[in-house]
Amino acid sequence: MTLKPLSDRVVIKMVEAEETTASGIILAGSAKEKPQVAEVLAVGPGGMVDGKEVVMQVKVGDKVITSKYSGTEVKIDGEELIIVRQNDILAVVD
Repeated sequence: MTLKPLSDRVVIKMVEAEETTASGIILAGSAKEKPQVAEVLAVGPGGMVDGKEVVMQVKVGDKVITSKYSGTEVKIDGEELIIVRQNDILAVVD
């Protein structure tokens, strides 16, 4: 099954958090922070949203940073995905 987002929505998948710190300490599952970096899997067409023209600035394959508690979580074919509005994306990571 594939998701095709509408309007200014973007489908993202969170990137796994680092399991070790910079100094080499291995983190337990409960000590890990929820990752905020995600990969863009699908992008809506943009268009008129709330009376304003929205041009999509992200593309499939981009790595992005999102707001911590934004979006709607969905599970498709065993994969946990999040659907967010483009304005919930804070930055593109190069």
